[in-house]
Amino acid sequence: MSSTDSTPLWSTPVPPEAPSGSSGPPPGDHEPPRRPPSGGRLAALLVGAAVLGAGIVAAILGAAGAIHTAGGTTTVVGSSAGAVVTSARGTTSIDPAALYARAAGGAVDITVSSGSSSSSGPGGPFQPPNQSSTALGAGAVIDGQGHILTAEHVVDGATSITVTFQDGTKRKAKLVGSDPSTDTAVIKVDPAGLTLHPLALGSAASLRVGDALAVIGDPFGYDRSLSTGLVSGLDRTISAPNGFTVAHAIQTDAALNPGNSGGPVLDASGDLVGIADQIATGTSGADSYTGVGFAVPIDAVKSGLSKLEQGKKISHAYLGVSTSEQSDGQGALVDSVQSGGPAARAGLKTGDLVVAFNGKPVDSVNGLVAAIAAQQPGDQVTLTVQRGGARKQLTVTLGTQPTQAPSAG
Repeated sequence: MSSTDSTPLWSTPVPPEAPSGSSGPPPGDHEPPRRPPSGGRLAALLVGAAVLGAGIVAAILGAAGAIHTAGGTTTVVGSSAGAVVTSARGTTSIDPAALYARAAGGAVDITVSSGSSSSSGPGGPFQPPNQSSTALGAGAVIDGQGHILTAEHVVDGATSITVTFQDGTKRKAKLVGSDPSTDTAVIKVDPAGLTLHPLALGSAASLRVGDALAVIGDPFGYDRSLSTGLVSGLDRTISAPNGFTVAHAIQTDAALNPGNSGGPVLDASGDLVGIADQIATGTSGADSYTGVGFAVPIDAVKSGLSKLEQGKKISHAYLGVSTSEQSDGQGALVDSVQSGGPAARAGLKTGDLVVAFNGKPVDSVNGLVAAIAAQQPGDQVTLTVQRGGARKQLTVTLGTQPTQAPSAG
């Protein structure tokens, strides 16, 4: 299916001897490479192949507990409220200083190295073959066992992953699970001897346009920078690294730049509601702040989080069509049908207009993408399509999403 064109915020390769905690960008930074646009509006992944600023995820500090392990004691600091300011009209806004003070301990910097023989490591397809590279990214501590949530594109192809905590402690991490379809990954460090500040997982489902948001990250190498903004839009669709689409993406005007990849997007309570992922670049193609950024909603991650932590594969439902918007905003127009796919087997044809999904109206491509994302492989669904002036109902048994999107996927 088609989606809002987007480009990861690729990080800039870290030059030799660049300090990991520098107050400014390392010398020698260059413009991050960008993925080819897939359509009209361009967006860039905040990914890890150029300097992805170490993303700082906000963790809320509170009552402390301790977990005893063979290698030492892991102290876990829980969440607490206190960063929300409520106005007389009942709307909420962020107290940035309070939020940062309580949350920054849950953010980590991620340094990623790729092997010398890789042609598509953290540098992606833009990294010349047989050359090593080092990149920076961001992540969020999500529990007391050392699990850290980040963007898949930050750690994809990595041969070495190093995590730096707020107090400067460094730990080697291993990739335990990833999901390119939602551009999310879980890495893990040995928690022994660490004081961890896990972030509370919120929900993007409760967000409204106009709600306050905060982002912590390392834009252009300026470590642990805070930016604030609003929810500019909801239920957007953005491109995933494997060519499919991520449903229910959060659009925000909070400043996102290369270096924010994998970092947390927080609501006014300090809960983690999204993972910073992409920025719109427009026709200029500039990979820097434009006021239009996108985050993967935490809701797309939570249901499969335990599988990621166990290294299990996450499966997604698959229809097997590419679609485009109608000018009147009514339905999703089928541009092509993947040969042999679920839609083709059910009799869906190019030119069909999908107007309902399981009896509920479909008013846009976003709506169809979101409806499919809520299903599981093997589910039977009913599509209502407009074809040649007549309406038909087709029963489709959804398949399992392939590793990469086919040309008609």
